Amino acid sequence: MSEVPIKSESLTAAEVSWFAPLCSDDYRYLGVPEGDYRSSWRNTSAIIRRADELGYRNILCPSSYQVGQDTLSFVAASAPLTRNINMLAAVRCGEMQPIMLARTLATLDHMLEGRLTVNIISSDFPGQKEDSAYRYQRSREVVQILKQAWTQEEINFEGDIYNFKGLTTDPVKPYQSDGGPLLYFGGYSPAALELCGEHCDVYLMWPEKKEELAERMKAVNACASRYGRVLDYGLRVHMIVRETEEEAREFARTLVSQLDDEQGRAIRERALDATSLGVAHQAKNRDLADDEGYVEPHLWTGVGRARSGSGAALVGSASQIIKTIKEYQAMGIRAFIFSGYPHLEECDYFGKLVLPYLDTCSLPTEYGRVPDVTPATPLGVGERR
Repeated sequence: MSEVPIKSESLTAAEVSWFAPLCSDDYRYLGVPEGDYRSSWRNTSAIIRRADELGYRNILCPSSYQVGQDTLSFVAASAPLTRNINMLAAVRCGEMQPIMLARTLATLDHMLEGRLTVNIISSDFPGQKEDSAYRYQRSREVVQILKQAWTQEEINFEGDIYNFKGLTTDPVKPYQSDGGPLLYFGGYSPAALELCGEHCDVYLMWPEKKEELAERMKAVNACASRYGRVLDYGLRVHMIVRETEEEAREFARTLVSQLDDEQGRAIRERALDATSLGVAHQAKNRDLADDEGYVEPHLWTGVGRARSGSGAALVGSASQIIKTIKEYQAMGIRAFIFSGYPHLEECDYFGKLVLPYLDTCSLPTEYGRVPDVTPATPLGVGERR
């Protein structure tokens, strides 16, 4: 089992999530934009509806200034189109005045009847370059203000960046009255780990070798322990699953068969996090990989050739993917955010070949909400997954 304590240690289930490619990140051939795969309401809303139908528990709605659609507007429009799936809305701290952000997120939580989760992001804004310490302090203060707005009768906050006194919180209480939406966070710098350890609920990691993920979990736990807290852990990774390993590997080769490396570099560098420490670790994975791009038996780094952020995919047969996910669960990982190209088609592959054979849940809150678990479908006689 996990070498670090985890909040949902007793859970045998996992929060299995999908991805909404709001930021022009959907392709038939990686790095080759075309027609219906470009970021659009029509394409991305279809992915969310399909993920909801198949039983995914959450879906990450990312944020970008350079390309794509507005995240919070998209989440609001998707609320009446979905019934069960949570929505993980990415929020870039400082983009919106914190009190207004608290009200906006609370409103979304009511529209979703408690199905909102929030991905806290610290990054530069377009046309600006701020010191890392300032960005993380800004994010820290935004999160502290959100928590006051959601759990107290009045906001009184004095920080380095924001100052508010005597503001009523009557208009900003979320649907989730037990402290508000769960906060997910990812970051590699010491300041990022401190922010997550003190204030957030789920630490999200990008794909690396298992031993490196384990070391990262230890480092985050050390930060959380200083504040008397225990976190859950998540993995954001791409997915290519087929009936056989050879089919999956062949699709991986096809996916990058038309990729121009210069175009791939341009796609990576347009992201505002292109120079972050986490992105550097993804590049290191590619440098360590074998000739076909595998850094571990089923972890393929080819996706990172044309994508900033999470830059590797799990590739294999259904049985291999299930085994790998269970290995991650044994490490203490309780949340998985998968994606694949094209997103609607890969959502179907995973949703039919793997998802039914996993115990799934929505993660419990810090305040003890009991997770609703969907048990795995037993394998039939002679069925191989």
